[in-house]
Amino acid sequence: MSTKKELRIGLIGTGFMGRTHSNGYNRVPNFFPQLQYNPVLQAVCSRNEANVRAFADQWGYKSVETDWRAVIARDDIDAVDICTPNDTHAEIAIAAAEAGKMILCEKPLARNLTEAQSMVDAVEKAGVANTVWYNYRRVPAVTLAKQIIDSGKLGKIFHYRANFLQDWTINANVPQGGTGTWRMDVEAAGSGVTGDLLAHCIDTAMWLNGGITDVSAVTETFVKERMHQLTGKMQPVGIDDACIFHCHFENGSLGLFESTRYARGHKALYTFEINGENASIRWDLHDLNRLEYFDYADEGIVRGWRSIHVTDGDQPYMGKWWVPGLSIGYEHTFVHQVADFLKSLETGEPCQPTFRDSLETQKVCEAVIESAKTRSWKDTNVEWNAAVSVG
Repeated sequence: MSTKKELRIGLIGTGFMGRTHSNGYNRVPNFFPQLQYNPVLQAVCSRNEANVRAFADQWGYKSVETDWRAVIARDDIDAVDICTPNDTHAEIAIAAAEAGKMILCEKPLARNLTEAQSMVDAVEKAGVANTVWYNYRRVPAVTLAKQIIDSGKLGKIFHYRANFLQDWTINANVPQGGTGTWRMDVEAAGSGVTGDLLAHCIDTAMWLNGGITDVSAVTETFVKERMHQLTGKMQPVGIDDACIFHCHFENGSLGLFESTRYARGHKALYTFEINGENASIRWDLHDLNRLEYFDYADEGIVRGWRSIHVTDGDQPYMGKWWVPGLSIGYEHTFVHQVADFLKSLETGEPCQPTFRDSLETQKVCEAVIESAKTRSWKDTNVEWNAAVSVG
C-alpha cells in the first residue's frame, strides 16, 4: 500500500501551458519515485465545457469545472495551478490564497507591479506554498551554469547578455485579443515581448548573476493597429513588438538584453552569455543540452571554447533520466519544476522562484517599459513603480 501523500491539483486554463504542466504532473511519479508527494489531477477548468472535457479525457483529470471560482471553493483541491492569460492571474491567485490553497502560477506573475505586489501580499499573509513557472531555470545545462558561477570559477563578472527572438507576428493581419492571440492585447497581457519573452531572460539573469539595479530601454510597436478578435474592429496596438535594454547588475557587471517577435527565421532563439575575469559561459535553447565554457586557465595551445554535453548522471537532474549521451528536451523542464515543488513540500523550503522572487522580475519589466516611455534611465526599486502600469 502506498504511503505517499496526495497533492490534489486544480488546473485553471487548458491552453499550451496547461498541456505542459499536465505532462509534468503525469510524468514526475515515474522519474522521481522517491518523492513523498504524488500529484493527483483532481480537476481542470476552462470556460468551454466541451473543450475542458476533452482536455480532461486526454490528460487524465478526474473532473471538470467551467468557473475557476468553483475550483477554489472545492475541499478536494490542495493546489491551484494558474495557466490563464495574465489579466486573470491576480484575481485567481488572491482568491486561492485566501482559501488556503497552494499556488503555482504561470509567468509573468502579473500585468504590472501593482497586481504582482497584491499577489505577493496575499500568499505571504496566507502562508501558502507558491511558485512561478520560469521553467528555463530547470534546463540541466542552465542549472549547471548556476553551479559553475556559484563555485566562483568565472571570477568577477563583467558582462551578461541575452536575447529571445521570434517571428510569429510579422504579418500585419495577425489579430489581437481572443483565445489564440491574447498576448497581442495589452489589456490581457500587460506588455508584449517584455513580459512574455524578456521576463524569462530577466529571471534567468538575476538567478545566475544577481539583482538588476537600473535600466535604459527602447521599445517599438511595428504594426500600430490590428483587428481585435472580440470586436472585429481595428484598434491601436498597445504592446511592444520589440525591446532592447541595457542595465547595471548589483555586482557591477553590465547587461544587454534584446527581444523581438520580428526576427524572421527565429521561432524561439533564446541565448545567454556571461563573461568573467577567469572564464565565460554561453547557452542556446536550440541546443539546450549543451553548455559552452571557456576557461582562461587552460594551457594556451589548447585554450578555447569547450562544449559540455549535459547528459551525465552527476549533472543536474540527468540522473533521473536515461544514460549518458541521451538528451532530454523542453517538456522535461516542467517535470523538473513539479519535482522541485513537491520536494519543497517535504523540506519546507520555498520552491524558487516564489511570488516574491518573481516580483523582482516584475520590477525590472516595469522599469524597462517606463524607461522606454520616458527615454531615460530608471531604477528598478523605487517608489514610482508602485503606481505605474506595464500596459
